[in-house]
Amino acid sequence: MTATQTPGSLRSFDQLFVGGRWVAPAGDARIDIVSPTTEELLGSVPDATDADVDAAVAAARAAFDKGEWSSTTPAERAVFLNRIADEMEKRLPEMAGAFALELGAPDAVATRFHQIAIEVWRRNAALLSTFEFSEATEWGEGSGTLFREPVGVVAAVSPWNGPVVLNSLKISAALAAGCTVVAKPAPEAPVSVMIMAEAIEAVGLPEGVVSILPGGREVGEYLVTRPDIDKVSFTGSTGAGKAVMAAAADRIARVTLELGGKSAGIILEDADLSEVLPTLLAAGVGHSGQVCAAITRVLAPRSRYDEICGALAAAIGTLKVGDPRVDPEVAIGPLVAQRQQKRVLDYIELGVQEGARVAVGGGVPKDQDRGWFVEPTLLVDVDNSMRVAREEIFGPVIVVIPYTDVDDAVAIANDSEYGLSGAVYSADHAAASAVARRIRTGQINVNTAGVCLYAPFGGFRQSGMGREGGNDGLLPYLETKLIIG
Repeated sequence: MTATQTPGSLRSFDQLFVGGRWVAPAGDARIDIVSPTTEELLGSVPDATDADVDAAVAAARAAFDKGEWSSTTPAERAVFLNRIADEMEKRLPEMAGAFALELGAPDAVATRFHQIAIEVWRRNAALLSTFEFSEATEWGEGSGTLFREPVGVVAAVSPWNGPVVLNSLKISAALAAGCTVVAKPAPEAPVSVMIMAEAIEAVGLPEGVVSILPGGREVGEYLVTRPDIDKVSFTGSTGAGKAVMAAAADRIARVTLELGGKSAGIILEDADLSEVLPTLLAAGVGHSGQVCAAITRVLAPRSRYDEICGALAAAIGTLKVGDPRVDPEVAIGPLVAQRQQKRVLDYIELGVQEGARVAVGGGVPKDQDRGWFVEPTLLVDVDNSMRVAREEIFGPVIVVIPYTDVDDAVAIANDSEYGLSGAVYSADHAAASAVARRIRTGQINVNTAGVCLYAPFGGFRQSGMGREGGNDGLLPYLETKLIIG
């Protein structure tokens, strides 16, 4: 493997990771990685082609059919997963540093994302000591044995907002099940994943078991349509997820989809705002709002609506925006690309046209003359029928919607195409938990906010299908066989 780096830049990779080996790409096209903070070129990686996909899928198919990996015991696979975690830990500063450059993220965010990724590998390794890959079963007139066997060759397609942690979720679960994997990270932030590939290489998996091919949408579309792909695990937009599902339907390939969200944070009448604001703000505009599970709809009781809007606006107004490399107090970095900046600004304008009011933020920071920044923004006087309340913006924009009583709050929270995350806040934990049970969403917090990737994570409705994390995250990579007698 060859890679080059100059001070203040990313490593530029010259090879692709195909079947566990670094090889020359089939084409000479490259993906340029541009800093969202300075708009400067940071580095580049090879742009995978259809021929590279074919080579990786063929290697994965041959490896799976040969059975060298799929026939290992769970304990043997756990050893490899833990060793990969160890190798990633050695590279944590470099991976986090690459992520911080690629996404313009604060160091604390970058470090935490990669600590979670390493823990995902360790937890899937630990899961292998308790998961039942076979079990006896019986019914009135007979008995048999249930076997859970690897589904086969997996295509893992992930977005740019958490490249290592999202690829870790998919690849570690697939490997734990005994599958082989071809992963396609997004072109905006591939370098941290290529560093993860070096960690995977270091443990000496059998040839063909893992490939990592950076590329754009066309490469992903080609990958998921390959006849030798038995399962697709996709994280991305709902629109793209529908296309993946349609492509897989032709051959009944198995699909796990983790898609968009428009999650609600419900503040009940008795909630203490001093306890609400820290986690709610982090969940809403942290990582510049570029999180599928971001809590971007705040539901406030009408009796406290002005108070809550004022407190949120004041808190958001204190968040420093800029380049985290220059100022360690920066909480909000840029958006990933100019197209994303335009999308977010267009949504803010649309919200105003619909009748919402900008309480704070709403534009590009005046002190930023380059980079793709948007001020963290609070839209108030919002109705749940507005597009800014219904569509995923994927930027640092929170809307506040009033409700009359708890039943109304539940109805508003559930009146969405999505159902990925959420939160309920109250001085009465039992009351908040009772409300949480009524919300149609995959995960929901009580008196806190955030996402747990160590337990089942996924969504209702158009937020996806299937789960990642924990036992439920391993099951989609397995087929169930019953041997009778």
